[in-house]
Amino acid sequence: MGRTPSFHRAAGSLGSTIAKRGIGFVYGGASIGLMGAAADAALAAGGEAIGVLPEALARAEIPHKGLTELHIVSSMHERKALMAELSDGFIALPGGFGTLEETFEVLTWLQLSIHSKPIGLLNIDGFYDTLLQFLDEQVSHGFVRSEHRDLLISESDPDKLIDALAAMELPAVEKWLEP
Repeated sequence: MGRTPSFHRAAGSLGSTIAKRGIGFVYGGASIGLMGAAADAALAAGGEAIGVLPEALARAEIPHKGLTELHIVSSMHERKALMAELSDGFIALPGGFGTLEETFEVLTWLQLSIHSKPIGLLNIDGFYDTLLQFLDEQVSHGFVRSEHRDLLISESDPDKLIDALAAMELPAVEKWLEP
């Protein structure tokens, strides 16, 4: 859950907002952590919550027992592929290495046109501010194009983030690598 109570509140707000909008909630399938709290809130608001959990983590992460669907898969790669397939967009709450890894993987897939689904950060209490500054530095040093940097949307309010993701128009970039 992290040490900041506002993260837990934001996770609940995100889950209930998603449910109230009639959007399904797809996540890693555990009953713990911020995403577990978001799933609880989505379910409590009458929404759908679908989990995808690798066999190896089914013991450690405590599978959520009340989900609409729970898919147990054989690997982390299979987990991420199925979550990406089931999802129409991606939102990262504050988190650790796994959150960053999954966010940057789907962001890279979007940059490479492997999918065309929007990606957002729920930037609670400025949690992602330094990461966003780092991404801006990547642009200023020529490692990331500004149109690719702009693929990652950041908002502190779940409603505003969902609105921004729904309104996102992908840029037409014919070539992402320089010769």
